[in-house]
Amino acid sequence: MNCQSLSHSKWDCKYHIVWIPKYRRKTLYGHLRQHLGVIRELARQRECRVLEGHVCSDHVHVYIASPPKYAVGQVVGYIKGKSAIHIARTFGGRSPTFTGEHFWARGYFVSTVGRDEEVIRNYIRNQEQEDRRVDQLKLLS
Repeated sequence: MNCQSLSHSKWDCKYHIVWIPKYRRKTLYGHLRQHLGVIRELARQRECRVLEGHVCSDHVHVYIASPPKYAVGQVVGYIKGKSAIHIARTFGGRSPTFTGEHFWARGYFVSTVGRDEEVIRNYIRNQEQEDRRVDQLKLLS
């Protein structure tokens, strides 16, 4: 087992998290997608590690290791909030003191990852191709 440690505990807490932009807009592609690398840095600020991640056209998948001292909701809230501020400052022409806009929709999906870690990693890696396949099937019907 690949445990990490804090001063008084050893832990191996991993989560698969998915969230969407508001109104599920397909705004995450193009030059905006490049700026969402800030998610890794924001996770690092909360002592978390992004083990795998993928930005699809209308949602974000993150496989993250988080210490037990932070609730999953705290980590997700921090990442979504600070990344929304970063996006607003970069693309909205806002001042550096701007506190953010509602870029992300409320809520998220989270699942704990245990023995099926490799399955989750492959799912995240192949999600974009699966989305394209489903879109093609919708065009044919």
